[in-house]
Amino acid sequence: MASPRKIVNVGLIGCGEVAQVIHIPTLNNLNEYFRITYLCDVSQQALAHCATKVARGPPGTSPPKLTKNAAELCSSPDVDIVFVINATEYHVLHAILALQHDKLAFVEKPMAMNLRDVDLIRDAERKSKGTVMVGYMRRYATAFLDAVEEIGGMEQITYARVRDIIGKNAFFVDQSGTFPKKFDDYDEADSRDLKARNENLVEEGLRKDLGVPVTKESAVMWTLLGNLGSHDLSLMREALGMPKAVLGCSLDASKVWNVLFQYPGFVCSYESGIDEIPRFDAHVEVYSKTKQVRVQYDTPYVKGLPVTMTIWENVEGGLQERVVRKTYEDPYTLEMKALHGLAVEGRPVKTTVEDAARDLEVNQMVMRAGRSQFEG
Repeated sequence: MASPRKIVNVGLIGCGEVAQVIHIPTLNNLNEYFRITYLCDVSQQALAHCATKVARGPPGTSPPKLTKNAAELCSSPDVDIVFVINATEYHVLHAILALQHDKLAFVEKPMAMNLRDVDLIRDAERKSKGTVMVGYMRRYATAFLDAVEEIGGMEQITYARVRDIIGKNAFFVDQSGTFPKKFDDYDEADSRDLKARNENLVEEGLRKDLGVPVTKESAVMWTLLGNLGSHDLSLMREALGMPKAVLGCSLDASKVWNVLFQYPGFVCSYESGIDEIPRFDAHVEVYSKTKQVRVQYDTPYVKGLPVTMTIWENVEGGLQERVVRKTYEDPYTLEMKALHGLAVEGRPVKTTVEDAARDLEVNQMVMRAGRSQFEG
């Protein structure tokens, strides 16, 4: 008989929408891998609501402890992994706090929005017995891993496209069956601190690192690249490597924004936007003379929707089209299994601090190329 799997204790910093719709349900479903032992948020009502959503463990298991103090959660012996899933403005602060207590920190993307903060996390991880895993769940999809192998077998890539044009998240969240709630019982001091941290992230990331003017438009574009864009550009990096340059871009966040990346021997087009159409068109597509490979994603807010790989190729002079869906196991579940392997067996993961730092590098290339669009 196989020995029982080790259950890892998890503390969540952030009880907002992503915790309610994604992380708590996923961790509940993986109750042979994880147990939620601590919740932290600035809203007492959010804490109370999320506590009711956490699945109870075996008889005698205590319900999760609740706190508004992140340091209390990070220092607790009842927590092995700290989930940093709150506002982007606190990702670095709380990841470092977890590392200072030698915890494994699972940090939602974007990990960091400027060079200063990347260096701070690097330094904290170097001094810690803990480590960081960044939450790029799309890169753990089985279809994407299969596609990377297919792309690697192409003789010569001639063109690539990364697209993420989607309806507003609320449309999908409202149909998720998780019934999330939003609360506003936080202190005014918390609101002021969030605003100040946001202004600092933008100032550091744009003006100080890049010399890009800080305007309403540049700040919105920078935020979108770090959040929605991190999904797509991270996929692009793993499938194709780092781009050499940006040939051109149109960075109007009120429309669809476009970037043309130069790779050796081909270009990759990145197009993204958020509109009022209730559909989710997110895919990576790579072309060669004889083969075309696409990985198609659907919204992660509705569990069980498949990620598929489609291949078109020339087979003996004729067109062959194959749609491959090996599993309905969603990327978040696969990502959490990788996290468990890291925590229990020390298995390496690909979404590290250094990996996330490359995303920041790509975002910087884009904003440098579009600097003139925010001047004058």
